[in-house]
Amino acid sequence: MSDSLVKVGFLIPLKKDLREDESVLKVPVFEGDNAVGRNNLSFIDKRVSRHHITLHASKDGSTEVVVNVRGNSSRGNSDVIASADDAEAIRRFNVPKDKLPLVFRLMRVQGLPAWANTSSVAIDDVIQKNKPQNWIFHKPPLPISYGTHHSKAMLLVYPQGVRIIIHTANLIYVDWNNKTQGLWMQDFPWKDEQNLSKGCSFESDLVDYLNALKWPEFSVDIPRIGRSNINASFFKKFDYSSATVRLIASIPGYHTGSNLKKWGHMKLRTVLEQNIFDKQFCGSPLVYQFSSLGSLDEKWMAELALSMSSGSSDKKEPLGLGKPLIIWPTVEDVRCSLEGYAAGNAVPSPQKNVEKDFLKKYWARWKASHTGRCRAMPHIKTFARYNGQNLAWFLLTSANLSKAAWGALQKNNSQLMIRSYELGVLFMPSVIRDHRHEFSCTNGGGKALMSRGHGTGDIPKMTCMVRLGRVMFNCTQARIHDMKEHLRFCGAL
Repeated sequence: MSDSLVKVGFLIPLKKDLREDESVLKVPVFEGDNAVGRNNLSFIDKRVSRHHITLHASKDGSTEVVVNVRGNSSRGNSDVIASADDAEAIRRFNVPKDKLPLVFRLMRVQGLPAWANTSSVAIDDVIQKNKPQNWIFHKPPLPISYGTHHSKAMLLVYPQGVRIIIHTANLIYVDWNNKTQGLWMQDFPWKDEQNLSKGCSFESDLVDYLNALKWPEFSVDIPRIGRSNINASFFKKFDYSSATVRLIASIPGYHTGSNLKKWGHMKLRTVLEQNIFDKQFCGSPLVYQFSSLGSLDEKWMAELALSMSSGSSDKKEPLGLGKPLIIWPTVEDVRCSLEGYAAGNAVPSPQKNVEKDFLKKYWARWKASHTGRCRAMPHIKTFARYNGQNLAWFLLTSANLSKAAWGALQKNNSQLMIRSYELGVLFMPSVIRDHRHEFSCTNGGGKALMSRGHGTGDIPKMTCMVRLGRVMFNCTQARIHDMKEHLRFCGAL
């Protein structure tokens, strides 16, 4: 290619373990169309044509790939290098329905290429067709100043069961259409009559959180179930034994005694301490990715890192402290985003918080061009521990990097002070390994659904929706009307 063309990157040769093969030359990629094929290989393989794929690269580093298929051959979801746990060879893939509870999904973003929205979801995919028309507004207690109800979740009750959805988007149009967001959901059936008293950790964590909200009890008619009082205890009626995640929540207050380890980063510490991880994660780094930066200090960062670094290896040795990497967009990232500078409203922090000297060693870029989402500013919040391409655990949450969200230890570590409500889901190998059959409230169900007398052609109607979120304005009658217009715009009414 001509030297005048702008080089935007390289194709990196990989070994079978998906690490870079430094013995093979990288293939340069230039702005515009790039033909890649047999001539770029260091060996002869006639299964590869001279013009096997076309890469159309842009200045921002994003690249569209066209595979040139000869004759009657085709490419499909099975064209994957290594396993589905590591990397995909083709971006246009879809997660099988029985695997959806094992993963979180990104939300669909307007203005991105179609491949960047593969397997992503919109609000219609979550709530589907039948939505409640009556809304009850409730303000949870906030006993400590500057706290908020920051959780984002939905609990959708159907005649067949309940759908639990934990996500990162506020219920406004821009959050569901223009930003990088994450969502996890799973359906759970009603408990069998003989197992009504049988619970699990997911149930306990969920009901404890709902009890803390103190919402006013209300009644609804559920087909085949009858008149039901909807309160925190109502959600004990469902079988969560197949849950693929652990809930990590925060509630405001001064937590001591047995409650010290129930909330915030101390809950995460406790759950991680109960699990065994591969020895490769000993001393491995941590990732903190969020949208709003609080007022931090080195003491609290060490406290949080201790919780995030908890857990033992399969040799019963502590994993040890990991170095945190803080992923946050730069001013230039915001300027060049889909929304321009307006996107900065969702990634706030006072300048004095951002420019603290001790934070400089943690900063990392919001950049992964191969995902196609660099220009969709993050409102998603994720925390993880990793080694190369492998994850020890992964947390999708509403919690930003702040003491208000995660809590701060006080009184010689005997008390945890939290200001805000938060809710997240923790993915771990030990929980995912125990995953059993898929159950669906809306898609024909499974054995649990069919045993309750429903055919696959039935379209179940949602009978109750509990939406956990934040109202970002005062609820005068005029403001409630404005909020309902937002909900209609989002497809929730």
